[in-house]
Amino acid sequence: MTTDYHSLLARQEAMRLRDRLRASAVHTAAHASSVTAAARLRALPAGPAEAEAIVRNVAQVTPFSALIEHLYDVLFERHPYLRKLFPGSMEFQRAHLGRAFRYLIENLHRPDEVTAFFTRLGRDHRRLGVLPVHYEMFEEALLEALQRQAGGRLGGDVTGAWLRMVGFAAEAMVRGAHDSLGEPPYWGATVTDHRRRRPDLAVLRLRPSAPYPCLPGQYARLQSPLLPQTWRPYTLVGVPGADGELEFHIRRTAPGGVSDALVTGTCVGDTLLLGPAQGTTTLNDDPARDVLIVAGGTGWATARALLEDLAARRIPGRSAHLFLGARTADDLYDEPALARLENRCPWLRVVRVAEDGSGGFEPGSVGAAVARHGDFSRHIAYVSGPSAMVTEVTRHLAALGLPADRVRHDPLADGPLAGLTS
Repeated sequence: MTTDYHSLLARQEAMRLRDRLRASAVHTAAHASSVTAAARLRALPAGPAEAEAIVRNVAQVTPFSALIEHLYDVLFERHPYLRKLFPGSMEFQRAHLGRAFRYLIENLHRPDEVTAFFTRLGRDHRRLGVLPVHYEMFEEALLEALQRQAGGRLGGDVTGAWLRMVGFAAEAMVRGAHDSLGEPPYWGATVTDHRRRRPDLAVLRLRPSAPYPCLPGQYARLQSPLLPQTWRPYTLVGVPGADGELEFHIRRTAPGGVSDALVTGTCVGDTLLLGPAQGTTTLNDDPARDVLIVAGGTGWATARALLEDLAARRIPGRSAHLFLGARTADDLYDEPALARLENRCPWLRVVRVAEDGSGGFEPGSVGAAVARHGDFSRHIAYVSGPSAMVTEVTRHLAALGLPADRVRHDPLADGPLAGLTS
C-alpha cells in the first residue's frame, strides 16, 4: 500500500512538472513580447535614496492601521468584486499587511532575503485566487491611500519610493505564483477522524483528494467551510501514511476563529481545504550534528514528526535530546506516542518539564530546563510551540553559544513575519 501511494505521488509530480514546463514556455513567449522599461524597473529593489525617503517620511503615513484602512477603502471602492477574495472579518488581514510593510521597510537593505520570502508568499497566495493584475490594483490603491493618510502632502519622491518597494515585493510574488503552476493551489481533504484529547484540543486525521507532497516538520494552512477565505497554519504530524492520510493537532485559541471551528465545529466526513506544505523546520543531513528538539503545547506535533523522521533514517552515532514542556503534567496529551518513541529509540533522551512541577517532571520553564542540561553548542536545534516559549528558548540557546543559523523554528505568531502567509 505504501509503495502504491508513493508511486502515485511520483507519477503525479511528473505530470505536474510536464504541465509546468508547458505553462512556462507559453508564459515566456508572451512575456518576452510585453516586457517594458517600467516592468524591468519593478524587478529592482529600492535604492539608497528611495530607502532614505521612505524612512525619513514614515511618520507621515503612520500609523499603518490608518493607512491600510484607506488602502482597502480605495481598493473596494474601485473594484468591489475583490472583496470576495478576503475573509468576512478584515481584522487579521489588516494586521498582516501592517507587518508586511514593517518587514519591507526594515529589510530594504536585504533584497535577496525579501525576494526569497515574497516568492514563497506568492506561491502561497495562489490558494486565495490572487492574480498578477490584482497586485497592480493594489499598488494603485496604495498610491491614493498614501496621499489620503498624508493629507495630500507626500512628495512624488516618497510615493515613488513606496511603489518601488511594494512593486519589488509584488514582482517576487508573481514569480513565486508562476513557478508553482505545476502544483494545486490547495487540496480538498476529508476528515476521517476527529478526537478531542482535551476540551480545547483535537487531533484530526484528513485524507487529501490527491497525493500530498510534504516533509516531516513542515506545516500547512487549513480552511474550514465555516469561515470561508480564512486560513490558519498547523503542523503536519509527519508525512502521509500508507493510506495517504495526514494528522494535525489543533488547539482552540479563541472563540469564533479557525481553531474553534476545527476543534468544536468539525466532524468526521466534513471537507476542509488544505494549502501546500511550507516551512523549513525540517531535518538537515549533517550526521556530525546531534539534534536538540524543544517543544511545548501542540508544538509536540513538530517534535514528533522530526523524531519519527530521525528514527526512519537512523544515522549511527547521532543522538537526539527532547525537552517537552507543558503547564502541568496532564497537559502532555500524546504520552503514549512519546513512550513508544522512547522504547524504540535508544539514542533519544527525553526531559519532561511541567511549570508547576507536577507528575514528578522538572519544574519551571522548558527554556530554563535546557539551560540546566549540559552543553548544546554543537547541536542543531529545532524549537516549536507558543511564541513566548520559542522566544524564551532561542534566548537561552543564544546564551549557551548555539549560533542562530543552527536554531530552526517557524515564524512566530507575534514576530515580523507573523501571518504574512495566513
